[in-house]
Amino acid sequence: MRSDLISLRRLTLVLVVAGGAAFAQAAAPTPQDLEALNYYVSSGDTRAAEAELRRLRAQFPDWAVPSDLSTLGAQRSPASEIDRIYRQIAAGELTEARRSMDETSRSFPGWTPPAEMVRLLETAEAQVAFDAAADAGNAAAAVEIARRMPAILRCDRVNNVWRLAELQAAAGQTSAAVQSYRGVIGSCSGPAEITATLEKAETVASDAELAELFRLANSQLPNSGPALRALENRLRAGRGQTDPAGTPPAAGAASATATTAPGRRAGSAAGLPQAGQPRGAAVATVARGGGAGLSAVRAAAQQGDWRRCTSLTTGATSAEMLYERAWCVYNLERPLEALAAFEPAASGRLGAQVARDARFGKALAFLALQMTEEAARLAAATDLTDQQRREVEAIILDQRGVRSYRLKEYRRAIAFFDAYEELTGGLRRDLAILRGYAWLNIGKRTEAKRIFTELNSQLATPETRAGLNASR
Repeated sequence: MRSDLISLRRLTLVLVVAGGAAFAQAAAPTPQDLEALNYYVSSGDTRAAEAELRRLRAQFPDWAVPSDLSTLGAQRSPASEIDRIYRQIAAGELTEARRSMDETSRSFPGWTPPAEMVRLLETAEAQVAFDAAADAGNAAAAVEIARRMPAILRCDRVNNVWRLAELQAAAGQTSAAVQSYRGVIGSCSGPAEITATLEKAETVASDAELAELFRLANSQLPNSGPALRALENRLRAGRGQTDPAGTPPAAGAASATATTAPGRRAGSAAGLPQAGQPRGAAVATVARGGGAGLSAVRAAAQQGDWRRCTSLTTGATSAEMLYERAWCVYNLERPLEALAAFEPAASGRLGAQVARDARFGKALAFLALQMTEEAARLAAATDLTDQQRREVEAIILDQRGVRSYRLKEYRRAIAFFDAYEELTGGLRRDLAILRGYAWLNIGKRTEAKRIFTELNSQLATPETRAGLNASR
């Protein structure tokens, strides 16, 4: 046995010399990759160990092969530490996550934080710094943070660009603000993001700049011509202009419809404060421009007649009517309009309880627009009821889990799905299937097989059968 180990050490030295003196730890195999080699070394199978070592060296050419291969079996994977770091990042405990990462690096000298983990942490830290700069009205600091970490200005964080543009406009940098809005329109492909950006840009853009932004939006959304034309007509009307083609502007033209939040259906008010229920605030009987009394609006809302409710509140300006309208347009899957309509009540004009419910509505609208982090920040700053918080947090966990899976951040996805299950007492079938594949993608076949077996026994489908086959 000892002579076999000596032969392995000699082989190792030859490989090290042939490969050069400098090896990067980041390219080292994982403990799972080393399982076969450890087995061959411990069992004294020199020939198999040499073959496996050659395979590993070909796969990991920068791996610093230890001089004594028998020590590989003593290396423990920091799996629990890694999971803790991801959980801390997901929970916003960034200082703790940074500390845990440093401690894990010291405790496991052969471990280097994966690029994905570093990127997630650095992005989260940049987001916190950006929010602080924006809250302080420091446009220069916000720009510098975004320059160092451009990931916070991606389309899935479009709210950051909007805040940056508002800071620039407030500082008198209107050209820079228009350029920020132009970046969203030229880079993003979601109708909701582009439409909202055009509406925001209208406040700072000149006539020529606004026309240019709409031309860019039409090139980005070639199938949204009528909706964009209606929006441009409305914005021009607000400037006292008429449509060049002579078409009257569409009053209150809606933005392109965005996807509703997971688990919610248009036309269903389940879990929502009912429009029309008493709120204990003094209300106006007629809304300016709405053409209907508040009682008629509330009656339509109580009947679930969202279109009539919306029609009756067109042009409304009172906070009470706008609050009723907000829930109605939300249920018509028009979350951008809902966000604007919720704002007067959310600011406290109708009392603390209605302000809370309006902020809950805003959080749901953000989630319908897939603006998960904005919804999370709003929910964290609002004293929601237990039911409201569970509903919002469930959707946030759902969206974060799905997004993490799509980004191949499988451990994060599992953590989010687990938290969703703990919060709601169950896991939707589509999320359970994703969790099974997430386990499979990190090499945990036993756990993946358990999940797919359970799902297949409940209802056999091509998806569950494929998962079972992949996990065997």
